[in-house]
Amino acid sequence: MQPHTVYQPERDVTGPAFSAWFKLLATFISVGLIGYVVSFMLRHAELSTLAHLVLLVSVALVLLYWRDFLRATLTIDRAGIRQTGWLMQQVIWDDVRGAKLIGLPRLGWLMPPRLAVRTGTGFYTFNCGSAPLLAELQRISRAFQLKS
Repeated sequence: MQPHTVYQPERDVTGPAFSAWFKLLATFISVGLIGYVVSFMLRHAELSTLAHLVLLVSVALVLLYWRDFLRATLTIDRAGIRQTGWLMQQVIWDDVRGAKLIGLPRLGWLMPPRLAVRTGTGFYTFNCGSAPLLAELQRISRAFQLKS
């Protein structure tokens, strides 16, 4: 039996998973959190070594997440759709049961719509940070009209 595929992209599209404005906002928040933790450690030098270690580990985790957030990419190709980052998400076309663009109406300039994908085993969301990716996500959404 041949698998039935509803959607195949015309060409492969790869780009940033998050918009430049959203990355800038994440950068401000990350720098603010790290600055606060460092100032807290300096103001409270009497804390135990373990407490300082926990705070330093939290700074390291913020830096790791921030780095992966800035480098995250979304790829749409003949195999499926995948997003890199701290946790990689991947869905092949034959597993897609439905897809719909979701977003915040007045904040599209900061955070463009995301694609919510329903498979047989769960839901996945894919972010997009460029116009070519958004156009492809719109085509995917039309091809897989999610039923309520």
